[in-house]
Amino acid sequence: MKFPRYLCTLQWRKTMKMRKFTIADASLERSPGQEADISVGNLVDERHGGPITIGYGRYAPGQSLTETMAVDDVMIVLEGRLSVSTDGETVTAGPGEIVYMPKGETVTIRSHEEGALTAYVTYPHWRPAHA
Repeated sequence: MKFPRYLCTLQWRKTMKMRKFTIADASLERSPGQEADISVGNLVDERHGGPITIGYGRYAPGQSLTETMAVDDVMIVLEGRLSVSTDGETVTAGPGEIVYMPKGETVTIRSHEEGALTAYVTYPHWRPAHA
């Protein structure tokens, strides 16, 4: 089996070890540049030397944000429901479902009346891409 080059780099192997995370490990803070009541908490990011960002997001009930994706983003809905719209197409995701939002796509993410808890993985890191 051949692994992607970034998984084989010496830096990645030296800085990160296998880890398991829970929402209790995340320090949630208001999502940068957003007025909506949406919080994020990175668990792995550029400060850890790896190529991806991993974290949790919490969406209060009835929140909405629109942005053009600066990175490839995979969002896993853990609790609640979210709708993601782009170019006249909308998908709704609930617990256990995954939404992929490619770099360059303009999306609107809306939380339903119960809000939502998500996990996310981005490539590359989203924080420097928003700076």
